[in-house]
Amino acid sequence: MPGPGEFELIREYFSSRFQTEGQPNSGAQGYANQSVVLGIGDDCALLNPPTGKILATSVDTLVADVHFPASADPFRIASRALRVNLSDLAGMNAEPLWFTLALTLPESNPDWLEPFARGLAETAHAYGITLIGGDTTKGPLSITIQVTGACDVPLRRDGASAGDHIFVSNTLGAGAAALPIVLGDIEGSPEQQQQTEAAYYFPEPQFAVARAIGKYASAALDISDGLLGDLGHICEASGLGAELDLERLPIAPLAQSVKGERALQTALTGGDDYQLCFTVPEQHLRALGALQLPITAIGRMNTESGVRCRLHGVDWQPSGTSFQHF
Repeated sequence: MPGPGEFELIREYFSSRFQTEGQPNSGAQGYANQSVVLGIGDDCALLNPPTGKILATSVDTLVADVHFPASADPFRIASRALRVNLSDLAGMNAEPLWFTLALTLPESNPDWLEPFARGLAETAHAYGITLIGGDTTKGPLSITIQVTGACDVPLRRDGASAGDHIFVSNTLGAGAAALPIVLGDIEGSPEQQQQTEAAYYFPEPQFAVARAIGKYASAALDISDGLLGDLGHICEASGLGAELDLERLPIAPLAQSVKGERALQTALTGGDDYQLCFTVPEQHLRALGALQLPITAIGRMNTESGVRCRLHGVDWQPSGTSFQHF
């Protein structure tokens, strides 16, 4: 029996879940419900941007068997797809508003679509973001999501100064360490399996940290392709370099299971962390410290080019810098 056609698919699995979205979410400050004049179902969505806010928008494509296993649970695929896009908004201190979905499917399969749509809706509701439109087409499985948020003063990459301290949120390396377990290349312990689920399919966009550091940070971004490569973007945009003290690097427990320098390599270059990397001027350190955030100072910005790493007082450079898309 053939699955639903394009418009029936949209109505049954997406429009119905977002027409009467829940009450305003504190994370979105109520924007989602108040700003959508016309959502799914017309040629365009009609939107009212929040007064006095700057809009931030980002788009990412996730391709089956490149960015997630095609055989994975569709609920988890949807959760990952939206969360990694939301992380871009957190990286600029923008609160979520709306997103669009372009979904390419090899077939219209209700057994796949129902859990995917449910995972997408549950994740969207958790972060107060509203689906406002998109497209469906037939082809190899891929998911393109464009997110839009609003901010007062965005955190950009180009604001760092020499002498600023470099921070990261929480821990690094769990996403990359999770991948071999996700792919079935190694069998993790029950505890590692649980950590893998959280890191790979349910990464937490760092909105709370972004809001807290907003008035102290000089530059920021989310860590998606690996700390070294992403910090390199701040360096390039700000016309600076950086030096990292690797003894201070907060390595996730899942990554620590890979002993020695391989753990450092994973935390520095593995990617899929969706944490924040940001810089803070010296004069703001005391106020930032009083907030008791889950952040760690790992180095300083300087006037030399590139990112230099030191381990036990000796220069140490990993092989590679970040995930490469090509």
